[in-house]
Amino acid sequence: QVQLVESGGGLVQAGDSLRLSCAASGRAFSTYPVGWFRQAPGNEREFVAAISWSGGRTYYADSVKGRFTISRDNAKNTVYLQMNSLKPEDTANYFCAAASVSRILDRGASYDYWGQGTQVTVSA
Repeated sequence: QVQLVESGGGLVQAGDSLRLSCAASGRAFSTYPVGWFRQAPGNEREFVAAISWSGGRTYYADSVKGRFTISRDNAKNTVYLQMNSLKPEDTANYFCAAASVSRILDRGASYDYWGQGTQVTVSA
């Protein structure tokens, strides 16, 4: 069993940066791919970024490519999402998720464990 806790959200201005963290319990976490998703009010959940268990492969949505960076520190059981050049349209609740097996990582259905989310609000 894996439990995920996100942190690092907040209220920032357009152009600012934030770093989100996803801290996990469970020894198996270091072998799981991890993804970040976000959901704004009235919108469907959307894929943001994902990283393989080793950190050797990363994937990004086109909307964040070049601005966001996903990374992980398996020794700390933590995955990060560095968000730069934030825009008002990045405003959402951000969730991390872990997959017990490697699947198509830009789909929410591929993930078995989810955190409660952390709110990111970007003002214009």
